[in-house]
Amino acid sequence: MGFVDASSTLINPRARRRRLLRKRFLRRPLAIVGLVVALTFIVCAIFAPVIAPYSASATDFNALLAHSSRHHLLGTDELGRDVLSRILWGARASIEAGVFSTLLAMAVAVPIGIIAGYYRGWIDAVIARLTDVLLAFPFLVVAVGLAAILGPSLTNATIALGIGAAPALIRVARGEALALREEDYVRAAVANGASDVRILIRHVLPNMLSTLIVQATVAIPAAIIGEAVLSFLGLGVQPPTPSWGVMLADAQSYLSQAPRLAVYPGIAIFLCSLSFNLLGDGLRDILDPRTTR
Repeated sequence: MGFVDASSTLINPRARRRRLLRKRFLRRPLAIVGLVVALTFIVCAIFAPVIAPYSASATDFNALLAHSSRHHLLGTDELGRDVLSRILWGARASIEAGVFSTLLAMAVAVPIGIIAGYYRGWIDAVIARLTDVLLAFPFLVVAVGLAAILGPSLTNATIALGIGAAPALIRVARGEALALREEDYVRAAVANGASDVRILIRHVLPNMLSTLIVQATVAIPAAIIGEAVLSFLGLGVQPPTPSWGVMLADAQSYLSQAPRLAVYPGIAIFLCSLSFNLLGDGLRDILDPRTTR
């Protein structure tokens, strides 16, 4: 009688799940497009000093508001700065604000939501009511108010966006914790005398990661748009540092003369936000246990 490799019995289910998720992902072309475009923006943001043909602040006073040419593929702005280079450099601010504000929101929201959903009682009631009050205010209104209080800078804008996004994520984490605390494996862990910390870390948090990942991919584009709004209002990135929002603000005075100055950063914001939304929709379908293919 042959021996059964114990390790293979543990690895195979995980490997099968990875193959299943990969197969589901490859069957969703929009999710693939979203992933490719999002990764393209991330690579451009990271390697902007290498990819950009010029420095973001380099000026050419002989080519003010110049049209597209072999020297400036997307033309130049009112100070003779290369528009393509500024879009590539501006991707840094947008991606940084989108990713780090979402991480901040998750770091704040997930522990609060888990505690509220798992322990219930008066803690849940207080957190739920406070969350409802905060959700009564639109996300951008909260972010603008906080950024105005903290002062104009990319760091403060990121903090404001992260705090503004936290209430919605608290509600998601709370809902997941409420459902998971009723699962049989959680009740078995309680019956076996496992501590609350162990249950939350070993059983509750890992089983809500897929939902949190999907929520993160949805929160990132909202934060990217939020950063553009704050920079447009003068509460985010400060000139001459490039940002898509700053470029839109600078283009206001030249809309009739050179509308392309507003079109190019607008397209960048649209494509970047759309790519993360498509990726998030794809991940939501793929990670949904009710999905059959």
